Amino acid sequence: MAKRIHAKRNESHRRYLKDIKTGDVWSVFKIIADFVQGFDELGDLGPSVTIFGSARVDENHPFYLQAMKLSDMLGERGFNVITGGGPGIMEAANRGAFNHDDVESIGLNIELSSEQQPNPYITKGRSFDYFFSRKVMLVKYSMAYVIFPGGFGTLDEMFEALTLIQTKKVTGVRLFLIGTEFYTPLITFIRNKLLGEGMIEEEDLNLIILSDDLDFVVNEIEKSLMTQIDALEKEGLHDTKYYHSLSSYVNEKCTTDGGSE
Repeated sequence: MAKRIHAKRNESHRRYLKDIKTGDVWSVFKIIADFVQGFDELGDLGPSVTIFGSARVDENHPFYLQAMKLSDMLGERGFNVITGGGPGIMEAANRGAFNHDDVESIGLNIELSSEQQPNPYITKGRSFDYFFSRKVMLVKYSMAYVIFPGGFGTLDEMFEALTLIQTKKVTGVRLFLIGTEFYTPLITFIRNKLLGEGMIEEEDLNLIILSDDLDFVVNEIEKSLMTQIDALEKEGLHDTKYYHSLSSYVNEKCTTDGGSE
């Protein structure tokens, strides 16, 4: 087993050297293919939420159970769920959405030397060769980002998402941290050091919503849908597939809710 993992790591290293360090023109086409296929497959998804978190928790871990419950709640309200497609929190999030026939449980996987195998709860999947193209797809078609506890990869994704929101490269998108005890030291560091040293503004702290109340998180995500639709309209993007997918969801929900009153 150890030899097999070591061999995969060596192969991944060799492929990295070949694809990136040599400047092979074919690498450019592979990168473009990652983006084109991602845009083509995800552009008309409708309202979707991306859930990030550790690949290293099992199905009995409290964070796994919490992620599965949250995605079940989102799926029940008609939101697609997007994850990195692997085990742990990603599997839990896909699992919660999997049994809702009217939503997609999306897994955007990447080949790694260990840990990252596609989980069995994906209804729409895509494998990526490169982290950077996969990260674009994880955030591009999502109206909210939910960050469960995780390691370097999760924190990388969290801070990249925060940077996109802070610099207004995405608008109307909300970011939630789940795991109050886990993330409170990080929030304290951000407040005392980043804000305290003038590296960020006071308003930047408001970009992060830390809560373990899943009902609150789901309600806030649902409320933010109209904010995102308004932002797309102001930017003149009302003819895009993404805008139509969001507005169709709202119209359908209004019709359903009206018919049930």
